[in-house]
Amino acid sequence: MGQHDLSGFWIPARLPAQASGITPFAVRACLAVMAAILALPCDAQSVAKPSLVSANLCADQLVLALADRDQIRSLSPFADDANISFLAARAKGLPTNSGAAEELIRLSADLVLVGRYDNRLTKEFLADKGRPVAIVDSWVGLGETKSEIEALAARFGAPERGVALNADIDRAMRRIEDLRAARQNHPSFLILHRRGFVLHAGLAADIAVRAGLRNAAVDAGLAASGFADVERVVTARPDYLIVARVTDRPEDQGEALLEHPALRHLYPDERRLVVPDALTICPGPAIPALIDRLADEIAAKVR
Repeated sequence: MGQHDLSGFWIPARLPAQASGITPFAVRACLAVMAAILALPCDAQSVAKPSLVSANLCADQLVLALADRDQIRSLSPFADDANISFLAARAKGLPTNSGAAEELIRLSADLVLVGRYDNRLTKEFLADKGRPVAIVDSWVGLGETKSEIEALAARFGAPERGVALNADIDRAMRRIEDLRAARQNHPSFLILHRRGFVLHAGLAADIAVRAGLRNAAVDAGLAASGFADVERVVTARPDYLIVARVTDRPEDQGEALLEHPALRHLYPDERRLVVPDALTICPGPAIPALIDRLADEIAAKVR
């Protein structure tokens, strides 16, 4: 007899008198209904997954990575911008929202995702209207991000996707740990962005430190992220710069600072570790790709 095959059940030709109201035909019909229910695919037997709206770029990434496409009612307006969104291609064709509180309410999703530092009034409005909200954190640390991934995947109805993403992160981190173990020295780096903005800490900085490099932000006199002019960078003299891209044709004056003759002389391409913004802005599904990219750059250029 197959797993749900009830044809072999024996049904007496005559039922006891007290069950005379139940015919063999009725019993067989009941068993047939039971077999049909058991034969349904797992998705049809499970509780429906929640519908989702994201009003934050980093929340977009987690929704796109961990939820089914048909769960997604709307994403932030930045979701399909390939310059900053790691999963921009996956976001193509999905509706977007302006992030306005009234619009988020009208979308009537089961869960709205916003960022920790998004508009406070929007979050209060959603709470006042009784709309379930999930707060997505910016980078705190690897452990915290992995916990958030697991929690959101379970809330979206796909815990196995959270487990798989965290396993991918762990795989990539083993490569970083191998790089650190093989390193005898600890050269310094400075994360330098357009207009001279220096990231004191964050996702890329933490991973670079785990790879055995030293963050030179303190050497540049920065106790937190902020702007540093060319003179301050030159004085700090980090061994390497971590930049979003290398180009000989800056798009504007903000990017032109990175091509200042003094910086170009001290930091030719081989002393610039290139990690695109789309890999560094949001903790989440971009982490394995970020780790692999940074590991490749370090292995190829850092001595």
